Amino acid sequence: MDYIEMPYLYIFRSHENESGLCSLELEVLLQGDVLSPGLVIAREKIDPCRSPFILGRIDIQCASESLEAIGEFAAGIGFEAGETFKLICPKEGGGTFEERKELERTVGRRMTGMADLRSPDRVFGLVKHNGIIMLGEYHESDRSWQERKLKPHNYSTGLSVALARSAVNIAAPRPEGLRVLDPCCGMGSVLIEGLFMGMDMTGCDLNPLAVRGAKGNLRHFGYPEHIVTLGDMRNLFGRYDAAVLDMPYNLCSVLSPADTREMLEALRRLTGRAVIISTQPVQESIVAAGFEIKGGCTVFKGTFRRSLWLCL
Repeated sequence: MDYIEMPYLYIFRSHENESGLCSLELEVLLQGDVLSPGLVIAREKIDPCRSPFILGRIDIQCASESLEAIGEFAAGIGFEAGETFKLICPKEGGGTFEERKELERTVGRRMTGMADLRSPDRVFGLVKHNGIIMLGEYHESDRSWQERKLKPHNYSTGLSVALARSAVNIAAPRPEGLRVLDPCCGMGSVLIEGLFMGMDMTGCDLNPLAVRGAKGNLRHFGYPEHIVTLGDMRNLFGRYDAAVLDMPYNLCSVLSPADTREMLEALRRLTGRAVIISTQPVQESIVAAGFEIKGGCTVFKGTFRRSLWLCL
């Protein structure tokens, strides 16, 4: 493993109900190598707040089989006068609790700053994997996306914040300069997560109540309401760089095959890259519409099951 070519170590965690979603999102976002459950090394540098599954990122500054070499590097880290630090050895890196604490103590003793476990000025991460010890500055996710679980307008079968955030990340992993469409936006969860990550989002929905709710949610979070319109995606024009389509459903009925086909054909006309979410097995219709399925996963919420596909 070349730690110079792949200098970023990501710590992640997911519930078993979302493990497939986590794997797909991190594969698309990071394009790295999974070292162990909870640990990915990559050359891509992203804000750990991007993903609902990433806990933090270690910017690897030193990697060695020699604990003494790591200690010497730690001793040479410069600190300002009075600057404090904290050194952590996350459990996702492996080893027993006692082994991790001993590693923390051994390396931490060599650092010249003032230790502060409560509110340090700087945080460093330390991981030992397959005999290689890696040390670097640690950047923790603030997990602020969880605050958006509470919206003025919601419905019980709507996308969770984590699923909405992951879906838009999979659709637009490098979003700079891209236009992203949610053509069945519901209450706007995907739109809001995309906007919070700086994406150029547009949405519409056939349901007036959903559009009203989406506008209310956008207003609540300080975003313009005009990005959501009332309308049928089959009548949309233009071209978008990416899209997230959560296929409409309710608990009593499903879309007809004709409606499904028309919606997917419209989606293909509007974009060349899409994340499609459905409670029904629509893979054949996706392919018939002209897409190629590049990856997929299933997400469970109790007994409620959704499938997600990345389509190009």
